[in-house]
Amino acid sequence: MANVLVIAPHADDEVLGCGGVIAKHRAQGYNVYVAIMTNAALGAPELFKQEQIDEVRAEAKKAHQLLDVTETFFYNMPAPQLEQYPNYKIASTLNQLIREIQAHIVYVPHKGDLHLDHGAIYNAALVATRPVPGQTVKHVFAYETLSETEWGHPSADAVFIANKFVDISGTFLTKKLAAMSSFNSQLKPFPNSRSLQALEHQARLRGAAVGVMAAEAFSVLRTID
Repeated sequence: MANVLVIAPHADDEVLGCGGVIAKHRAQGYNVYVAIMTNAALGAPELFKQEQIDEVRAEAKKAHQLLDVTETFFYNMPAPQLEQYPNYKIASTLNQLIREIQAHIVYVPHKGDLHLDHGAIYNAALVATRPVPGQTVKHVFAYETLSETEWGHPSADAVFIANKFVDISGTFLTKKLAAMSSFNSQLKPFPNSRSLQALEHQARLRGAAVGVMAAEAFSVLRTID
């Protein structure tokens, strides 16, 4: 049985990027763990109150129940200023978690996303998943996050390259959209990209690219068979 870790800078990133895959992995019998890395009330108390963070974390728990997530870990690293936080501390925290759950597959945010917190988590995750002797992680994939990836840095080294597609047609897309519906505090009306309609359109477009009804796309960072 494989153990999967989805690393999310903020609550809802994991559903936007991997909601269908989480549901599919659970149907395959895998353990799926989600790590929410930040607490914006600590990083920007002038913008976010702890009550808001409690609300979105409650929404995340509801979403994860719908996706049958094995266990959720909440951390309290500062957002939205994670790029100013010591990266080695993030890497150390992730390394400890990876060892604890014996993760085999890890999903991370794309490095070129607009939100700099995503890049900080990406960099730390690559350190934590280094293929050194004894490393349990064999597969590392980057996911795309609507309202972050498509608004990211317009440069060649920051482009999201989709070279792995996972079919989430039918039940898995339905579960992803239901899970995202739990985030009442985060959803926006279409045509905002952080909307249920945009999320479904993205899945349909990614599916059409590979001849299925719906898909999630990933960038392969490393895979060892």
